[in-house]
Amino acid sequence: MISAAGSVVYALCALTSVGCAWLLLRAHQRNHVRLLLWSGLCFVGLALNNILLFIDVRVMPDVDLSLWRTLPAVAGILLLLYGLVWETR
Repeated sequence: MISAAGSVVYALCALTSVGCAWLLLRAHQRNHVRLLLWSGLCFVGLALNNILLFIDVRVMPDVDLSLWRTLPAVAGILLLLYGLVWETR
């Protein structure tokens, strides 16, 4: 069983990921730097991963959401990898 401190850590990780995604995507809107877009989309995936982790551990501990929470993280990392490899000039 996860303690209250564990729940706070999961929530702070999710909020940090959402904040990073928001800041990166806002910076992309202002500067139109493509790497900011790919980084922001990566953090959107990581934020979804953290939110689903919180739901998996605290809200629905009887249901295994490990596959569903891994998919957004993998998609985010793949988007960042695409941006780093094919968009760098």
